[in-house]
Amino acid sequence: MQNELIDKLWITTGIANFEWGQALMICVGLLLLYLAIVRKFEPLLLVPIGFGAILSNIPVAEISGPEGMLGLIYHAGIETGIFPLLIFMGVGALTDFGALIAMPRTLLLGAAAQFGIFTTLLGALALNAIPGFEFSLADAAAIGIIGGADGPTAIFLASRLAPDLLGAIAVAAYSYMALVPLIQPPIMRLLTTEKERKIKMKQLRPVSRTEKIIFPLTVLLLCVIFLPTAAPLIGMLTFGNLLRECGVVERLSNAAQNEIINTVTIFLGLAVGSKLSAEKFLNVETLGILVLGMLAFAVGTAAGILMGKLMCRLSGGKINPLIGAAGVSAVPMAARVVNKVGLESDHHNFLLMHAMGPNVAGVIGSAVAAGVLLAIVGG
Repeated sequence: MQNELIDKLWITTGIANFEWGQALMICVGLLLLYLAIVRKFEPLLLVPIGFGAILSNIPVAEISGPEGMLGLIYHAGIETGIFPLLIFMGVGALTDFGALIAMPRTLLLGAAAQFGIFTTLLGALALNAIPGFEFSLADAAAIGIIGGADGPTAIFLASRLAPDLLGAIAVAAYSYMALVPLIQPPIMRLLTTEKERKIKMKQLRPVSRTEKIIFPLTVLLLCVIFLPTAAPLIGMLTFGNLLRECGVVERLSNAAQNEIINTVTIFLGLAVGSKLSAEKFLNVETLGILVLGMLAFAVGTAAGILMGKLMCRLSGGKINPLIGAAGVSAVPMAARVVNKVGLESDHHNFLLMHAMGPNVAGVIGSAVAAGVLLAIVGG
């Protein structure tokens, strides 16, 4: 009797149920926490994702299962697409569109950076030639959106086109967004010269309050006319920005900038981390998506920089090509990285505000790309 009791107790312990994959993914979660806490790589994203990865790999507990806490959060916020839309509202409320309004030609940089999306779509279809991969056109479209470096957009599109791949796509999109400070600088240095990185751009013109109020309404109107499939994302982005700029709903603007987006970020990070469980993550399709996501991000960054170099030539050397890297949409992370790389070449070359133009354009561009893919593939 005593031996049976001991055996039952032993079977319920974590040690008796641990598998090597779970131990490996817990180490991955700890690595993400290290990058966030020690290296300061986007802690707002990596802390909840890393902790969610640890929780989801605890044996027996089934925290990330359908009835577990993380599983319920994932279903309620990510599978339904609610979290991405609330995040977009918060991003709109936090972001000053003034840099884009003052320099509208930076829209071209945001558009160029979306090239990685369509390159990766073709790459996903090409992977079907390798045994073990069976990506449909809808799957490839959902994977390709990772190239926009926009986690909410990637989740929104995947939830509609490839729900079976949603977890892997969400993990890839948010992982690469958080690792912008590691991935982008080498590409930026490779594709630009020291002379180009030292280019100082003139101060942006002041933008009036009226312009800032009209801009989100204009963007939404264009979306309604030409691409209504992108309306959920564009609508929430412009609504959040209107709350910020109209000046009569400060409480609502503050809520969107703080309580709402912070709460959603916590739950979204934990839910994304829940898909880092060994049984869901350690498979050939997920690893393929991670590789394609890295390719998408690199191509998008390179395309933005190359467009920046072309604009630099056409402007007579007035545009620093580095700001093209901010077109990948990871706002404001990519803009901060551009500013950092620019300061490395010249300690007086502040590019942050100039980089915010293509960064905002990238957010709009990735939402437009998602709308196009949804209209063509989803339809």
